[in-house]
Amino acid sequence: MGIVELFILAVGLSMDAFAVSICKGIETKKASLKQALLCGIWFGGFQGLMPFIGYVLGSRLEFIISKVAPILAFALLAIIGANMIRESFGAEEETKAGFDVKTMFLLAVATSIDALAVGITFVAVPVRIVNASGMINTIIGCLVIVATTFVFSAIGVKIGNAFGARFKSGAEAAGGFVLAFIGLKILLEHFGVLELISNQDAVFGLLIPFAGTILGSAAVFVFDNEIKDDLKQILTGMAGGIMMACATWTLLYPAILKGEILLAALGFIIGIAFQLLLDKTVPHTHVFTNAEEGPANGLKYSVKIMMSEIIHHVPEGMAVGVAFAAALNGTGDLSLSVAMALTIGIALQNIPEGVFVASPIRADGEQKSKSFLMGVLSGVVEPVVGILMVLLGKLLPGSLLFVMALTGGGLFFLVIEEIIPAMCTGKHSDKGTIMFAVSFCLMMVMTFCS
Repeated sequence: MGIVELFILAVGLSMDAFAVSICKGIETKKASLKQALLCGIWFGGFQGLMPFIGYVLGSRLEFIISKVAPILAFALLAIIGANMIRESFGAEEETKAGFDVKTMFLLAVATSIDALAVGITFVAVPVRIVNASGMINTIIGCLVIVATTFVFSAIGVKIGNAFGARFKSGAEAAGGFVLAFIGLKILLEHFGVLELISNQDAVFGLLIPFAGTILGSAAVFVFDNEIKDDLKQILTGMAGGIMMACATWTLLYPAILKGEILLAALGFIIGIAFQLLLDKTVPHTHVFTNAEEGPANGLKYSVKIMMSEIIHHVPEGMAVGVAFAAALNGTGDLSLSVAMALTIGIALQNIPEGVFVASPIRADGEQKSKSFLMGVLSGVVEPVVGILMVLLGKLLPGSLLFVMALTGGGLFFLVIEEIIPAMCTGKHSDKGTIMFAVSFCLMMVMTFCS
């Protein structure tokens, strides 16, 4: 486990303490710097102590753990992550008033108990940061967790004091998913799926678009009212331009450059058919136009809006995953820098897509925290699909050019079927058209200058 993987693990673990710190901030009329630091010390200290205890206990059972280590690590992280996601839908956690020793001790233990299990995974998947013994590396890893949780907890008190419980549910859901994602990566490494990656931390690039969705969903706390037409057109134009450029230059062009024109055409058509199938079989409501598609259902409006964006994120996750797979396999002369450029582009266009989930749900009467949570959950499918594409690249490397073209067809379908109609509604639709063109050109430059 390298430094990047460790840091992301630390962020995921800290989300529970972050959520409780927000609650502490909410219950405090005016949270002082001392109180914020106190939360950071308590939560950070226990969040680092628990995995160390887990590591020590696990080391004594190493002869057993080593046989099932990666599977155990995956199971533990997946259970912890699923529990955090489950709790994000539950009622607000109650926290006792005050920052006395008894109260903080109980809260610190409660928020860090999951980290005890994570410490056992350090036996299964050792921390490797410096050229030293496993114990020294584990101590350093625990200190990274301490520092990360300290920062998040201290900031959480201030956020809770200033904004209330707005971020709590979304933060828990995002943190839980990140832990489950790390568990999946460990399991795939165990079965040799990711052995083709010289720097296996590169797979965490698949999480970058998810961060864009989280950021966009959080905008619901800034825009209290429904999005104005001008801003809607600008955001949709940006998303459409980036998606079209990614489909054209990163996904279709490599096959054409190799002379595989018929292969590209076939993949393109099948990609459109695949996206059309999703459109007709998954119940959803199109953002802004409110057009409903899919089979008859009794789902809530908020769920159907979320499902609409999940349909968007499927080909976007495929695009990021297949680009990484192609770069790592040397398919289509695609470099890792080009794959990263596509990833950044998808992350940028995920910002307005996150807005397009959270804002309409909020306008329909849902609380801001629930709207934010629905936006975050809409993006979960993207890195999952991405890692499946990396798996496909390992098992069937010869299929990558075809899958790239197929993904390009899916993106084209989305742009033409939904993005462009939404972009051109209302007055002064030329703003969306101009932003579409600018975003397309910017993405083209990023692709060929990488």
